[in-house]
Amino acid sequence: MSMVQAIGRRTINSVNHMLDLFALTNRIAGILLRRHKTGQKIVLRFTSEQIYFTAIEVLPIVLFIALITGSMIVIQLTRQFGTVEGRYILGDLIVILVVRELGPLFTAMIVILRSAVAVTVETSYMSVLGELDAIEMQGIDPLHIICLPRLIGITVAILCLFFIFDMVAILGGYAIAWTATDVPVENFLEEVGKAISGIDITVGIVKAIFFGFTITVTSLYRGFRVRKTITQIPPATSRAAIECLLYCLFINIIISVIFYL
Repeated sequence: MSMVQAIGRRTINSVNHMLDLFALTNRIAGILLRRHKTGQKIVLRFTSEQIYFTAIEVLPIVLFIALITGSMIVIQLTRQFGTVEGRYILGDLIVILVVRELGPLFTAMIVILRSAVAVTVETSYMSVLGELDAIEMQGIDPLHIICLPRLIGITVAILCLFFIFDMVAILGGYAIAWTATDVPVENFLEEVGKAISGIDITVGIVKAIFFGFTITVTSLYRGFRVRKTITQIPPATSRAAIECLLYCLFINIIISVIFYL
């Protein structure tokens, strides 16, 4: 009975946790859809700062990872399928691996390590030190000032980084394979161009939007949950990073199944 009780208790806690995340998402989405006459300049400034922190400052890391990933994939696949018989599926494999799967996932992982952890730590300190209560006492909704800029900034950053990652991975991988190896890469870009379609770009945009919402809401939720002591911040940050990664993996599978199966 103790095992059954533990499983039931864990299930109930998990369901309540998901409901809390959906409730926070709904509140932030409601603020996003409403037009506020006050605080627009500060929200715009915070959003710009979040985009700069999430996308611009991390751009060298994204370029490096994309270049390494793309070169490895291009070299391996062209060695295996670079013959005349296998060339017709080479473009499809590149699109499946880079554009559909690895591009969105690697971008989300970089943003999780870079921004999700930072957002959780920042909101945790604001909660522990009473800054959130001070904002509310001034008649300002913390969700409007704190959550909305981070939601927009992280989502826009993931969307931009996704396209940059794909382009650098494909073009950079092709350049390295062409200049540094003897792998035959003739007509490689032509095959990729034939394989990629509008649905692949649409799926990437959908994944980026869902990843942005998921990472932002999960990080904010874990940060807001810290109330008592600073010692609660490291466990909350760790849980936020793990949950963001698991949720993004699950969302990636669901979207791929919906669009491609």
